[in-house]
Amino acid sequence: MNGRGPMSGRVCVVTGATSGIGLVTARELARGGATVVAVGHDPGRTSDAVAKINAAAGNTPVRGIVADLFLQTEVRRLASEILAIHPRVHVLVNDAGAVFTKRAVTAEGIERTWALNVVAPFRLTQLLLPRLQESAPARVVNVSSAAHRGVQLNFENLQGEGRYAGFGAYSRSKLAVLLLTYEFARRLNGTHVTVNALHPGFVSTGFGKNNPGAFGSAIGVFSFLFGIRPDRGARTSIFLASDPSVENVTGKYFARRHEVASSPASYDAAAGARLWDVLALQTGIPTDVLSKAV
Repeated sequence: MNGRGPMSGRVCVVTGATSGIGLVTARELARGGATVVAVGHDPGRTSDAVAKINAAAGNTPVRGIVADLFLQTEVRRLASEILAIHPRVHVLVNDAGAVFTKRAVTAEGIERTWALNVVAPFRLTQLLLPRLQESAPARVVNVSSAAHRGVQLNFENLQGEGRYAGFGAYSRSKLAVLLLTYEFARRLNGTHVTVNALHPGFVSTGFGKNNPGAFGSAIGVFSFLFGIRPDRGARTSIFLASDPSVENVTGKYFARRHEVASSPASYDAAAGARLWDVLALQTGIPTDVLSKAV
């Protein structure tokens, strides 16, 4: 697109941009003319992803940044680097996520699923929020999952200290993403920064293969047999990040580029506000950093 496409002049940050739907999302936004910041965990894979995006997008600016999103210190460094380079940020796509069959904690003492799937997008959004507000109209796009259905948050056991099951922890993390999406949307009402979430579908990627043994193998086989291609799975992320029809839509959940209802538990505004306060304390920010939900 040579920077002259419909996203020309827009700066888009995409986490999890080294593979799967994150890579496709970053690639297509770049092809639309956006300046893309592709965030990855591994230096080699991040470099490869940038090369692939550049090859597809021509001379549209693409920058790769390596960050370990399991760690808040790394999230803060990532945000500082983005803010130092880009005077405007128009889109943040929180795509990075994973499932873990075995419970383990990060070097900061946070359970891995919770750290990557919930704490990282919450903190990165908070850190980039002033720049997003300055750049408005702006958008935050959170990748959730239909796996959020049928679960509840247990505020006494958010990190699986008492009882842990890998897919259950993943499902609850995706419910938390939805609760936070709706809470951000309430608190940002009227600011021209929209916050929406999506279910990408069951996508044939490397998801779950980081786990050894039968679980990783089963995910791989099931993904091969029944998963959709990443190009299809990324369509809703790309739509929410770029389509003019949703410029003023906020606090919604999408699948196949259409607004759909999420689970009843995800609309619990009291739970959303409580989760916000828990994460604010966990990340060291004032609980009233944005006005309270009304």
